Amino acid sequence: MSRVDPDPPFSIIAVHGNGGGGFRFEQIHNLFPPSVTFRAPTLPGFADVPADQSLKTMYDFACRLHEFIIGTSRPRIILGHGIGGSLTLEYVQHFASEVDGLIIHSPVGSNLNSRFIPQVMKLPGARSLGRMIFSSQLARPIFARLLFSSPLPKSVRDRFFDEYRRCSVFAQMFDLISVEWFKSLNEVRIPTTLLWGKRDNVLSLRELDFFKQFFENLDIQVEPNWAHFPMLDAPEDYARKIYAISRRLIGER
Repeated sequence: MSRVDPDPPFSIIAVHGNGGGGFRFEQIHNLFPPSVTFRAPTLPGFADVPADQSLKTMYDFACRLHEFIIGTSRPRIILGHGIGGSLTLEYVQHFASEVDGLIIHSPVGSNLNSRFIPQVMKLPGARSLGRMIFSSQLARPIFARLLFSSPLPKSVRDRFFDEYRRCSVFAQMFDLISVEWFKSLNEVRIPTTLLWGKRDNVLSLRELDFFKQFFENLDIQVEPNWAHFPMLDAPEDYARKIYAISRRLIGER
């Protein structure tokens, strides 16, 4: 991506999904033009950051996210991926005036009563055991083929799985992002792009339809070659797409 940038400055705040933290966006950090302030905080309890026992609800996590967001300059684009997309939706229920545009990438929360993984995670001990199996050395090559569209450098792949193993709020997220939470969401009027990868094996493209109802000003973009983590396995393409979407959203303010 060219670093020649005639456009006014803006900020992108990237909110990670379950298991890992801001590291997931590390490869795209320096791919934006100089006028873009890009921040990817790691929330308490994710990756190596200690949990905060005072964070008990989605609103609590949204308030902590607000502490990161309020320090960035406007216009602000919030990019939420996976559970980060769900936390972003919670955030704008309370702090919509602080946001100028949203990119919600493969969010979690719809169809929870019928999807296989959420149902399995209700079984006693399943969350702890599942996290250990998923992040084990033996299972990593298998899950990597399911999650990524192309092989990652070993150091990146290992850190990705290691962060899952150390995530202390992994199980809590399955409690907080519930059917009741999903039904409680109100319409969002901020200009929004719903972004999905057609090759996403974690959250099917079918889930996209459940989220359409929440946005008054919505654009939908489906990338045919993306799996669930394009910020890791296709960083240049991902940064280019996020930058283009952000510029358009800012123009719609």
